Amino acid sequence: MRITAKVDYAVRAAIELARAYPTDDSRPVPLTRQAIAEAQDIPSKFLEHILADLKRSQIVGSVRGADGGYWLYRPPTEITMADIIRAAEGPLADVRGERPDALDYPDDLAALQRAWVAVRANLRAVLEHVTLADLRDGQLIPAVDRLADPDDAWQLH
Repeated sequence: MRITAKVDYAVRAAIELARAYPTDDSRPVPLTRQAIAEAQDIPSKFLEHILADLKRSQIVGSVRGADGGYWLYRPPTEITMADIIRAAEGPLADVRGERPDALDYPDDLAALQRAWVAVRANLRAVLEHVTLADLRDGQLIPAVDRLADPDDAWQLH
């Protein structure tokens, strides 16, 4: 899986919005695009397009004006990395633009299709279980955190 700058920036922008999300029942305070860009070192113009994608996917809301900005529509505990990636780039895993389960391979390539489906399942096992709250708080769920423990996980192959 190749993680694009757009995805990295989208997740980082969402984490910044999660940091501003209230812990009580008060309304979220909007953050300006410039404040997010500066906090996360994201080019402001690029961030504008990313925030538009997140808004279209109903992950963030926005308001214009002097007191305007962006906020998370839902609590950070309810938004996963998968949600952000899908909003920014589309499906987590596809093959030539198709879902792995929808590929039409000859019977002698059934194992290849299963391998692609397994790749998607493993991406989901991580990305659908790591929330913005986890990232904001610097704590991954144990099952995901353990995946990064082996030295081999950090080695270039």
